[in-house]
Amino acid sequence: MKKKLKKKRGILFWITGLSGSGKTSLAIKIKKQINNLYGPTIHFSGDQIRKIFDLRGYSAKDRIKIGFMYSKLFKFITDQNINVLFSGIVLIKKVRKWNKKNIKNYIEIYIDSKIKSILIQKKKILYKKQHNNIVGIDITADIPNNPDIIIKNDFTLSINDLSKELLQKINLKL
Repeated sequence: MKKKLKKKRGILFWITGLSGSGKTSLAIKIKKQINNLYGPTIHFSGDQIRKIFDLRGYSAKDRIKIGFMYSKLFKFITDQNINVLFSGIVLIKKVRKWNKKNIKNYIEIYIDSKIKSILIQKKKILYKKQHNNIVGIDITADIPNNPDIIIKNDFTLSINDLSKELLQKINLKL
């Protein structure tokens, strides 16, 4: 089923998944095409926003607060007819529910990667060191029940192939 887009509103492409699943790599890869197809587009990663605003909390409570900060910022931007391509963990049902209710053109994209596959690939230094509050290990990942798009990444396909699949699915939705 196609979503009805609200004219004069940007689109929020919310790409979520575990750390190391390929969210940011995919977002970077598709940004130019999204910009060409759907208009002015900004990409933000969760790591970038944390760095810009010096957001240091990683507890479950901190993550919820920061998730809502992202959502409210992106609503402000999309309300000005600018697309946002966001790549971040934010596996929090309350935040995604708020997005669906409050952001008119919201596309939820879930990158489905198993923690075992990510660990085998050694995708993130985060998993190599002793850390606390890692989503999927220390904090339960709140996996989306009904995202608009699911991309399975078991690391057998290249980022190029996965980005082509993602763009095809986005085009079918919009």
